[in-house]
Amino acid sequence: MIDVRTRDRVTELLLQQGSATATELGLALGLSPAGVRRHLDAMLAEGLVESRERPDRGRRGRGRPARVFTLTDAAREALPHTYDGLATAALRWIADHGGQEEVAAFAAAQVESLEERCRAAMAEAGDDPLARAEALAKALTAEGYAAGASTIATGGQLCQHHCPVAHVAAEFSQLCEAETQVISRLVGTHVQRLATIANGDGVCTTHIPAPVHPGARPDRQRNVR
Repeated sequence: MIDVRTRDRVTELLLQQGSATATELGLALGLSPAGVRRHLDAMLAEGLVESRERPDRGRRGRGRPARVFTLTDAAREALPHTYDGLATAALRWIADHGGQEEVAAFAAAQVESLEERCRAAMAEAGDDPLARAEALAKALTAEGYAAGASTIATGGQLCQHHCPVAHVAAEFSQLCEAETQVISRLVGTHVQRLATIANGDGVCTTHIPAPVHPGARPDRQRNVR
């Protein structure tokens, strides 16, 4: 079984040094080259590191040339990022210097481009709010929100199973409010946010009231993913 802590230390060293041989990693970690190679072989198989021969800068003795290992782009993308912390700090600065109204204005500006792209994707959706909700779910899924729409007895529901800004929105609800306003404008009716991932719920759920049609019964059931 691979020791996850040792693998994390190997990853950290490669991130700091750029590249290293198994011998160099072993010396830094207090492990044998063979022990480090077991981790490197597993990381090679998973596409987390790549290897190449170290350029020969002088006379080399017998044996195979040393191989150096570097992290792949996939490994770097899997590392923790500080983007959420930076975004939260920026919004705190805006709140301190401009007030909550400026935070709301910033949030509204951030969702403008999302609204434009979704509106373009919904061009053929028609005027029915529930049909537009289905089209919006497809558009949001393409944006990475993993959204779905369904018809219920009181109208419809738009559910988003992923939120790219959940950690920031947990402190600044203006981001959720701006997004809710976008949903309302795009479906063409008043909507109500019932749950949000930022608030600790498992999914962001938005209720869309059924259109008022005399004599009509809400007997349709539609699901979009």
